[in-house]
Amino acid sequence: MAERDMLDDYIDVYLSGFKYISELVSVPTMTYHLSFEQFLIMRDVESGQRLSLSEVAKHRGVTRAAISRQLKTLLEEGYIVQTPDPKDRRRQYLDLTPQGRKVTMAINEAISQRFYGWVKIIGEKDTKELLRIMRRVSEEVIQNDRAAK
Repeated sequence: MAERDMLDDYIDVYLSGFKYISELVSVPTMTYHLSFEQFLIMRDVESGQRLSLSEVAKHRGVTRAAISRQLKTLLEEGYIVQTPDPKDRRRQYLDLTPQGRKVTMAINEAISQRFYGWVKIIGEKDTKELLRIMRRVSEEVIQNDRAAK
């Protein structure tokens, strides 16, 4: 019976909150008509190292085609440009435009304010515990489940 109660609790928590987590995280990006994943690409490019589409795909653990679809909007919006490598013209590096830098900074600030607002509500200790549990679920449950498929 205790197992059933935990399952019911899990379903309750999922329905009342967790199914909306990605929506909460991505609200600051919606202003710029971007997904959270597109913002993360911009953030990676902003980090200072020269990245190609292939390197972003490898870092994110997704296909080049998936990154290409995400980049299409970033290119169309003028947030990112592709710059050929002078030593190998086939290789294209990703660079933020001035507008892309401005948008990345604005989204970073909004996400930071939002996150630390949550920390203020639930406290640093509980936030760290939540992150520890979420990391463990990601590593031990989700990744194992994906590997089994």
